[in-house]
Amino acid sequence: MESPDTAGIRFDTREEKGWTIWSLSGSMDVFTSPEIDEEGQKVLTTAEKLVVDLANVEYLSSAGLRVLVRLGKRAKKEGKGYAIASAQGMAACVLKESHMNMLVPMMDSLEDLE
Repeated sequence: MESPDTAGIRFDTREEKGWTIWSLSGSMDVFTSPEIDEEGQKVLTTAEKLVVDLANVEYLSSAGLRVLVRLGKRAKKEGKGYAIASAQGMAACVLKESHMNMLVPMMDSLEDLE
């Protein structure tokens, strides 16, 4: 199901290979992170395994990183699967520089889903 545009961010959720794929498009920044966090918490409530697809995220700030970390911590606490996939460009650089792969499994693409 696709959401309406929410302050520069769009969400799409679907199921594939036993994973809930939550795709984001737009910017993950201080302005959009409250909506992203709220929607992500809702998605995680019903998902057993959640992968956040960042293929269409153009900008990722520290506020966006906090949302990703918070979702990962909750997933771990609840015994759920969690991963980040398909980061491109600037978002991929931010994730690499922040060493996010030490906290959360990272996938180059959704084709890596098992």
